[in-house]
Amino acid sequence: MSVTVTYLEMLSASDLRPKYSEDPAFRIAEALIKQWQVNKFLYSFIGGPWAWWEKASWSDEQWRVYAEDGRLRTWLATFDGSPAGYFELRWDEAGAVEINYLGLAQAFLGRGLGGPLLTAALKAAWAAKPKRVWVHTCTLDHARALPNYLARGMKIYRTELQDNPPTPQQYA
Repeated sequence: MSVTVTYLEMLSASDLRPKYSEDPAFRIAEALIKQWQVNKFLYSFIGGPWAWWEKASWSDEQWRVYAEDGRLRTWLATFDGSPAGYFELRWDEAGAVEINYLGLAQAFLGRGLGGPLLTAALKAAWAAKPKRVWVHTCTLDHARALPNYLARGMKIYRTELQDNPPTPQQYA
């Protein structure tokens, strides 16, 4: 089995084509107090169905170092107080911001919340005035992930084929 990985970027905040949620039950806020356990939970909770495997075997110490890094910030999305999704932004030395992770919980898929979540991520990234904002997605992600990135104004700058990636069943 092969997976296509697509890398996208946005080079100007003016390229953002936002989408907002009219539902007041959907809220997004930055987690200002770093708690590695929250990042670990969200990674598994949100990413498990999509084969997010890179950090699946990490120790608690690896999670602590990762989540407490000053270049990483985390936002939580809730719907009526329930965890609905999240995103992480990571700043690099080159003046770019990566949308490190972004996703919705299974119970909130198909409700039109992906566009508002991505809009919030892009607005938060551009608030720091980076040179660019970038992300990568793959064919294991939700079928609407790539169209959502494109609809918000991101542009593809590279694709690559990876052979024999892990499947969601291997990490369930």
